[in-house]
Amino acid sequence: MMWFQISLLALIAISALGVVQTRSVTSQVLALSFYGLLLAVMFFVFQAPDVALSQITVGAVALPLMVMLAQANMKHHGRRRDEKKKT
Repeated sequence: MMWFQISLLALIAISALGVVQTRSVTSQVLALSFYGLLLAVMFFVFQAPDVALSQITVGAVALPLMVMLAQANMKHHGRRRDEKKKT
């Protein structure tokens, strides 16, 4: 079990680097969601299932959804602003 915990922590560190180094917002949100799922697995492995359920809800579902909605809202307002400048 110890080797699984160490490899899981290494995978979390690698995925955190992937989140930080990704340039595209959409790819970064997907990487962030994967990172949140890995954290939930880590919490479950380290015997904190209540924290794991909270992490799944917030880190893997709610946060990426909010970022994607904010991005879509910004694009929509940018298009409206550009249309107003043309008229």
